Amino acid sequence: MTLNCVVVDDSAIQRLSIVKLVENHPSLNLIAEYSSALETKNGLNTHQVDLIFLDIEMPVLNGFELLDVLNKKPQIIFVTGKTEYAFKAFNYDATDYLHKPITRERFNVSVEKALEQHKLTQDFNEEEGEHIFVKSNLKKRKVYIKDIKWIEALGDYVKLVTEETSLVVLSTMKAFEAELPEGKFLRIHKSYIVNLDKIDRFNSKNVEVGAYEIPLSRNKKTQLVDALNNI
Repeated sequence: MTLNCVVVDDSAIQRLSIVKLVENHPSLNLIAEYSSALETKNGLNTHQVDLIFLDIEMPVLNGFELLDVLNKKPQIIFVTGKTEYAFKAFNYDATDYLHKPITRERFNVSVEKALEQHKLTQDFNEEEGEHIFVKSNLKKRKVYIKDIKWIEALGDYVKLVTEETSLVVLSTMKAFEAELPEGKFLRIHKSYIVNLDKIDRFNSKNVEVGAYEIPLSRNKKTQLVDALNNI
């Protein structure tokens, strides 16, 4: 198993030290190195990346701010000279947190964590059906795509409604929509994304999912009809 990775650090010397560790690890494939968060954001649009070694303190956009604007996040290993960011890194679901200067032994421990997480994700995809992972109440939860009924906007959060429960997740609607498989969900209103398989009936104003009515924007009706015809 090999992970495609990038190294992000505004310091050329620090970046080179991580690059050398990456290049000498048999399970890592270096795709690119970047000196800023903006370069990274653009680069991730053209490369398939499994893992980012990410510095936190950078000009213009820091490491946390970069993650805030990414729609789809690879695994993250933070690399920083300061320890005070460790708790915040936990909230970003980091795979690990490396404190500079980094030893080869400690680096290898982080890579093993990333490999285990990647394998776990791959195994779930193969054995248990299509799903996503979401973080709710500081816990990472697996949600099967087939069980999602709709997603509702709640300010800085979204409410994920499934067959069995509801989960509140820190995310924008746009970011969450990017995590969903194409052709199975449709944003029918600025505040609602619906699972097309769960729709029972609809008219010009509402979509019915079981006993619930979800508002349908006027300009989305044609798109909804086309989407339902293509399921």
